[in-house]
Amino acid sequence: MIDETPELPRGRRIVESVRRFNRNPKLVGAARRSRERAMGDDDFLDGVSTARGRAPELAAQRLVALRGDSHGVLGELGLTALQAWQRLAERQDRGRGKVDVAIMFADLVDFSSWALDAGDRSAIRLLRAVGEAMEPPIAAQRGEVVKRLGDGLMAAFWNAASATEAAFAAAERTASIEVDGYRPVLRTGIHLGRPRRIGNDYFGVDVNIAARLAGAARPGEILVSETCLAELDPGAVTAAKRRFRAKGAPRDLTAFAIGRPQ
Repeated sequence: MIDETPELPRGRRIVESVRRFNRNPKLVGAARRSRERAMGDDDFLDGVSTARGRAPELAAQRLVALRGDSHGVLGELGLTALQAWQRLAERQDRGRGKVDVAIMFADLVDFSSWALDAGDRSAIRLLRAVGEAMEPPIAAQRGEVVKRLGDGLMAAFWNAASATEAAFAAAERTASIEVDGYRPVLRTGIHLGRPRRIGNDYFGVDVNIAARLAGAARPGEILVSETCLAELDPGAVTAAKRRFRAKGAPRDLTAFAIGRPQ
């Protein structure tokens, strides 16, 4: 009997061969292991969903979206190249970064003393509720949570307005929480500068300034640097000038306690 099934066109055969090669489980596994050995773990990919305009992360975001849940050899090789690109950019960008970033620190007032009496279960319940209150406004402003710090967090934003809007919303949402008689109150510091990005974290004097602002803020206060305030719409906030000195920050740093206009 003669097989009358038409032979696939040559171009189609090549495409099918490439597709089989790309989806070969052994080859995909080998490519992934090689990427992880050469570039480390998937911290790079963990930050892809919150990419805020940096070329390597945005390129990776598109690549991950294209590959979906199917991890091909070519996709793994592409991610290896992108991670290498990011590493090279970081090594060349020593000292301060090249783009403005608004760094925000926020923590809870008197949490530690309350937690000692309330116990771990209540403390964990409170921290979970606070996280659920703070993180959605950050995401809504296209910010990213850089790290969680016990009873607080560090976040990064593309501009000062986004950071302050997220801070206002986080404070308002947190104020509605109550656990075992404790009502959490935030204190927040925001600085606009050019910190150096390494992996998914930020380092440098600009980060120290934001942290010191948060430490100097009064209960319920949002304290911002002069560079941050300069980028805000004067009609969108009220500002009260304050001076303070803090270790790791420039001398005589001018800060402003901001609020929403009445």
